[in-house]
Amino acid sequence: MTTVHAGGIALGVESFGDDDAPLVLLAGGTTMLSWPDALCERLAAGGRRVVRYDLRDSGESAAKDPEAPGYTLRDLAADAAALADALGGAPAHLAGIGVGGMVAQVAVLDHPRAFSALTLVGTRAVAPGPPDDDLPDHDQATMSRLFARPMPDWADREAVAEFAAAGAGILGNDPVAARATAARIWDRTPSTAPPVQMANQLGMVFSRLDCEPRWRERLPGIGVPTLVVHGCRDPFFPVGNGEAIAREIPRARLLVLEEAATAIPDEAVGDVTEAMLTLR
Repeated sequence: MTTVHAGGIALGVESFGDDDAPLVLLAGGTTMLSWPDALCERLAAGGRRVVRYDLRDSGESAAKDPEAPGYTLRDLAADAAALADALGGAPAHLAGIGVGGMVAQVAVLDHPRAFSALTLVGTRAVAPGPPDDDLPDHDQATMSRLFARPMPDWADREAVAEFAAAGAGILGNDPVAARATAARIWDRTPSTAPPVQMANQLGMVFSRLDCEPRWRERLPGIGVPTLVVHGCRDPFFPVGNGEAIAREIPRARLLVLEEAATAIPDEAVGDVTEAMLTLR
């Protein structure tokens, strides 16, 4: 892992594969570790240069105040285009997961020359707040269970890992994988200050972003090959959100992962990798 300065912003990145291969740029969710190691490695084995990166105020990227971000969703989209250029890989295949998927949608709309393909995983086309009337909102029973839990001691690595594992079980993800990822996030967070650790683990900064103006109405203008991946059991952004994106982006392909929730499970990595490698 290292840091790349793109558009004046320091972004934490990790690279896989041959530097001369076509670039696949993976925008993180809470951090770059939202993208499984196995997926990155398989994409690299398929002849791609894979770079996953942390959005601002997450992981090893530039951090100011996670409780009051002085930037917008469109600024994060501009970071993606600047990073592709700084890496010398534009036009790149851009992929985003969760909030990173929102960043990716806006990036391709605002900077179409920077990207040759788009993959969107477990995301939706509206933010912030409630979705449009035709889109399913968070499953409220699941959210009640998730947010009713007391917060851990964010300075206690094991308590944080246990909190993440329990939350994964509520969401329908793999608790063992979530525990390991949370521990890795804790280890690579530059500060042990509880607000910074909490921001990295929960991605709370993204709920405070200015996401105006709306971009859903612009989706028919996306002209690059697009893959939409969504877990059938996702209670956070239910699958109807992915289905809507796939309908509204011309010629987009929809891949529904029947046994998945919000994360890409190990058993789905092969299918997602194949779909990304054959995106045309």
